Amino acid sequence: MNAGLLALQKRLQYQFAEPQLLTQAVTHRSYSAEQNERLEFLGDSVLGLCVADLLFQRLSALPEGDLSRVRANLVRQETLHQLAVKLGLPDVVLLGEGEMRSGGKKRPSILADVLEAVIGAVYLDGGFAVANALVRRLYQGLEINPAMDAIGKDAKTELQEWLQGRRLKLPAYRVVATLGAAHQQTFDVECEIVELQLTVRGIGGSRRSGEQAAAAAMLQTLKSQGKI
Repeated sequence: MNAGLLALQKRLQYQFAEPQLLTQAVTHRSYSAEQNERLEFLGDSVLGLCVADLLFQRLSALPEGDLSRVRANLVRQETLHQLAVKLGLPDVVLLGEGEMRSGGKKRPSILADVLEAVIGAVYLDGGFAVANALVRRLYQGLEINPAMDAIGKDAKTELQEWLQGRRLKLPAYRVVATLGAAHQQTFDVECEIVELQLTVRGIGGSRRSGEQAAAAAMLQTLKSQGKI
């Protein structure tokens, strides 16, 4: 493990039993086949549960819809990017030459994904309690209150709130295909609302942006059908 990752462990306040997990967590697909997308997938779910647990305890009087709104604010790309920069992830992320030249170290989508991958790696290495403690430390400096609103609401958040307001299940997202060279991949993502029998697709430069594109396409479909 290099000096940058050793320093990151200190900032995380966690020392890995399997250091290769941390190395993989900061490795973008443009750098190596041993990249972080599976860890990011896992970390996304772990983060969601940890934030839900935090809000359930801290905002005990808040109803479900408002809890979902606050959680959406805390796990959106802009917030994760802010936390990733504070944690120093731009200094340790491993990128291929193409991504480096195009400013990948500063790209919010890449850094948000790396943060989720690091959380997933901590979960695999140390278990849920350790990952939960990390998430609480990460969010310690952020003001969390019932009035928080997802300013500049993204498409996934808008779609989620629309469905929850009608007591429908949340959409399912699935990567249908990955296209292009390693440093210029695009993700073809499917968004499905089972109860409405609707399925649409969107394409983005990362899994996250592909999901956003698919959610935007679903919102457009709902509007064209007069449902919104």
